[in-house]
Amino acid sequence: MALWITDECINCDVCEPECPNDAISLGELIYEIDPGRCTECVGHFDAPQCVQVCPVSCIPVNPAHVETPAQLLAKFGRLHPDRAPHPATPAAASASAPPPVVPPVATDQRPGVPSDRLGSHGSGASSPPSDVSTVRG
Repeated sequence: MALWITDECINCDVCEPECPNDAISLGELIYEIDPGRCTECVGHFDAPQCVQVCPVSCIPVNPAHVETPAQLLAKFGRLHPDRAPHPATPAAASASAPPPVVPPVATDQRPGVPSDRLGSHGSGASSPPSDVSTVRG
């Protein structure tokens, strides 16, 4: 997802030099982010640098340019074909690591509840064993 700068921008000039993709430039009234160049710093840093330095928090995700971490990493590759992504970036780590293996859970069993403790509908409620006598006082 590319970022964008809202009209709350105060033109403080701190975001532009922080962008490793040269995606930020001064527009007519405020700074602007080129969505074709913005990778949210994927491939460079763990977090978007412009967001980190913005004193008025006016740089949200641009809903008109939604991209997955893999798409952002691919954009990094197109913009910087001579560079490898920084290994600590979340998208770079997820692109190289296989997805975690999660064992399937039976539909009539809840995780962490032994099957012999489940009631007839998997509610976890069970009746006491028949060999237990009731003590009345």
